[in-house]
Amino acid sequence: MQKNIFLVYFLTLMAIVFWGISYVWMKVVYNYYEPITTMFLRLSLSTVFLFIILSFFGKKEKIQKEDYKSFVILSFFSPFCYFIGESFGLKFVTPTIAAVIIATIPVFTPLLGYLVFSERITRLNLLGFFVSFTGVIIMVLDFEFRFSASPLGIGLLFFAVISALVNIVYLKKLTLKYSSTTIIKVQNFLGALFFLPLFLIFDFSTFITVQPTSELVWALLKLAIFASTLAFVFFTIAVRVIGVARTSVFANLIPVFTAVFSYFLLRESIDLSKILGIIIVISGIYLSQSARLKGAKKV
Repeated sequence: MQKNIFLVYFLTLMAIVFWGISYVWMKVVYNYYEPITTMFLRLSLSTVFLFIILSFFGKKEKIQKEDYKSFVILSFFSPFCYFIGESFGLKFVTPTIAAVIIATIPVFTPLLGYLVFSERITRLNLLGFFVSFTGVIIMVLDFEFRFSASPLGIGLLFFAVISALVNIVYLKKLTLKYSSTTIIKVQNFLGALFFLPLFLIFDFSTFITVQPTSELVWALLKLAIFASTLAFVFFTIAVRVIGVARTSVFANLIPVFTAVFSYFLLRESIDLSKILGIIIVISGIYLSQSARLKGAKKV
């Protein structure tokens, strides 16, 4: 049992690593394509990849009619609405700032988990959540508490946060009936369909003028395989096993990995406030995971 839990935590961490570096890959793709084109191609490639994998292993699940609506709503909020907010928000702020705002999701998920799924949490869990979020805030403030970022970019990214919270509600319900790979395949396929009209209307004329390079192709493949497929499959497994609140708190590590990858790959600076924030984020993660969520004791 402990080995299984260890594996789940490892998979969750790998999902966060993939999402952390995805902001860097997206910045690379943005040198060639607009956000809508990026997301349409990313989701389409991910769907093809999952279809091949599931066909190879002979694993096919039939979606029941009563779940059609849930899958459509799930896919509308994530990946469609979520990536609209995240992708366009990333156009106006740095990768680290974007990752920090997305990392606020765990602040809201404990309440969401309690209200929707009756997931009870301890005071130590809550302390860990807020300590970790404090570290996130420190990462975007200097020691004079100055914060400078595009209001439009921040607004778009918080739109992504809200979309992710709605997504979690439907994701949790569907994990009780379907495998992680099936959910992500349907989710990404429907998401690509939502993006298709926007792609054809706004971006197709410029898309056909771009000459693909190896840098662009590799960045797109990494986004599709690691960030839009494996990361979501791993995260969905974790939601099923350890619950919404304990899984989502790991999102606070996204800006940590994004800051590190941005430093080495994009030469984005890491100052003392970011280093201090990283330490506090990790401390909060440890606190929130050190006590089990209580099923009977209310906070």
